[in-house]
Order: sequence, then C-alpha cells, then structure tokens
Amino acid sequence: MASSNRYTALIIIPCLNEEAHIGSLLAQLAVKTDPEKFKIIVADGGSQDRTRKIVEKFSSEHPNIVLFDNPYKIQSWAVNLCVSEFGDEADYLIRIDAHCEYPDDYCAQLIQEAKATNADSVAVSMDTVGLRTFQKSNAAAQNSKLGNGGSKHRSIVSGQWVDHGHHALMTISAFCDVGGYDVAFKANEDAELDYRLSAAGYRIWLTSKTRCTYYPRQTIVSLFRQYQNYGFGRAQNLIKHRVVPKARQLLPVTILPIILLSTLTVFHWAAIMPLILWMGVCLSYGFYLAYQQRDWSISLAGLSAMTMHLAWSIGFWRQMAVAATKPGD
Repeated sequence: MASSNRYTALIIIPCLNEEAHIGSLLAQLAVKTDPEKFKIIVADGGSQDRTRKIVEKFSSEHPNIVLFDNPYKIQSWAVNLCVSEFGDEADYLIRIDAHCEYPDDYCAQLIQEAKATNADSVAVSMDTVGLRTFQKSNAAAQNSKLGNGGSKHRSIVSGQWVDHGHHALMTISAFCDVGGYDVAFKANEDAELDYRLSAAGYRIWLTSKTRCTYYPRQTIVSLFRQYQNYGFGRAQNLIKHRVVPKARQLLPVTILPIILLSTLTVFHWAAIMPLILWMGVCLSYGFYLAYQQRDWSISLAGLSAMTMHLAWSIGFWRQMAVAATKPGD
C-alpha cells in the first residue's frame, strides 16, 4: 500500500472508543499539519461508539487521514502494525494519544528537535491536568514527587539525553531495527522499547521545546487498574532484561510487603508501624499540596498516591509470582 508521495512522518493514533476526543484531535491535526508531510493513521481497536464514523468522515475529506484496523486492540500492536503497513512511506513515526491534548506546533517541533539533535527518539514531558474533583487529586499526585518519584519526563525544564521518556517521535529505521514494541507488554512497553534502543546504541532526547497535556483517570477503580498494569509491566521488564527498579520505584515495590507485614501486628505492635508511616506520609502530603496550591479540591491527592503505590506493587509482585511458578524459571 505504499504511496508515491513520501511523507516526513507517520502520525499514529491508537484508539478505542474515543468519540469524545478523536474529532477535535483530527480537526486540529488536519489544520495544523502539512498534508504533504504528515500521514495521519488512526489505528482503531474495534470501537463500539462513533469513533470509526468520525474518522471515516475526516478520511473522506482529507486523503492523508487513514482509518486502520487494529484487531489486537492494545497500543503496542497498533503502532507495530501501522509501521509494518506504512513504514516505507516516511522517515519518522509520531505517536499521538487520543485522550491527550497537544500544542498546534507539536509535530513540527518534534521534527525540528530530531533534526537539530540527530536523536533517534524524541520524548516529551507531560502536564497532568484534572477537571473534576477526584481527577484533580489524581493529577496533583501524578505531578508530585510522591506520585512520579521525580521522573524526568514529568519535571524537565531543559532538554537532555535520557534513557526513557514519554514516547513522541522515533525514526522508523531505529524502531524497526530493534523490532518495534514487544506486544507481550500491555503497559510499560515504552520503557521496554527504550531499553532496547539504548542497548543498540540509539539516543533518546527529552525535549523542552514542546510537551503534551494528559488527563488522568476519573475514578479510583480505573486508577488502580492503570497502575496495576504499570507494575505488571515493570516486573516484565525486570524479568526480560534484568533491569532492577530505579530508586524512585523502590517505594511502591515495598508497599504490598508492608501491608502483609502489618498482619503480624497480633504478635508485635511494631509490625504495623511501616504501614502507618506510609499512610501518614501520603495523606499528609495530599493536604500539603492542597495548602501549597490553595486548592482544597486536591486534598485527596494522598489517597490517589496510596492507590497508585498499592496497585503498582500488587501488579509488580503478581507478575513476579507468575514468573517464578513457570516451568523452567
């Protein structure tokens, strides 16, 4: 399906049931990107809402916008399939999330940074923003060191070389050379790919010239599921590459053991002290953030942080237990 026109980049948008966001995103991209330079591919995982109809309408009006089927649903498959099908038509791929917001010059800035730095991958920082009460608390937690551990792609103020960042742009040649995303990863697939990119000698630049806005989960249940998947993916990465969690990830690793330790309180009161300390720090930090920002609607940020830590820890240890019980492991 190669085109006679060679594009600068493929803009790949994995999505599933995104009728609330896909129209405005495509409208922005259609106006703010050059159709001669950017091919926009919406990789749909079988949406049951109006997502496909919205994309089909834009596709009929803009020849560079394509609706592509992703029968495997997950994002890693979406990007891999799109590159396999259209990769020979462009030099770069740009990964766009349907539920995020981007500056009008986002794609142009990524291309400019890639050329200026000769980077094989350009990552971006994220601003996490909440619109409703619990979502605001989630955003405050994720923007804080208690929630992100000081992750560079949450707090960068100047461009720098990194070993991992929120995926934005990549050269198609580098992506294909390392085999694309590992589709066994439903989460943390970006960190796993970055590990292989760095191991192969490719360089990742975290830019300060542009960034994206992310809207976090709106319920505690969806937040728990999200971070459980993150923990699961981090354990997969450890098992596959023997990559030990970084210092900022050691706190959530300990949470499930701390809770299990507290069950021994019947034998000695000290067994519950680590649990009380963790809960106290999280809840106090939430009130501190609310006071600091003069916004008491985010006072539940401590609860959000606790949910994130616990879910991550459960996902991590579940995957480690599964791997330990596999024959031959």
